[in-house]
Amino acid sequence: MTTLALGATLLGGPASADVHCSVPLADWQPREALQRKLEAEGWTVTAIRADDGCYKVRATNARGERLEGKFDPARLEPVRRKTQEDDED
Repeated sequence: MTTLALGATLLGGPASADVHCSVPLADWQPREALQRKLEAEGWTVTAIRADDGCYKVRATNARGERLEGKFDPARLEPVRRKTQEDDED
């Protein structure tokens, strides 16, 4: 699986489909904070939802590639992401 590196915050990390976050709900940052962060890095966010205790994001980049990622809801750091290319492999 190819990992996506967009901006300094999207480097490395697990690429497992079975990623779960275990952050108490009281510690979650708002979805809007994650959206602002990703848009500043060039993402066009189309959806953010809770999934397995993480934020799951669907977006596109400047080249029009579809992006999908899971983010820690407290730190807003990626725990898993993939691109449209990954689906075609």
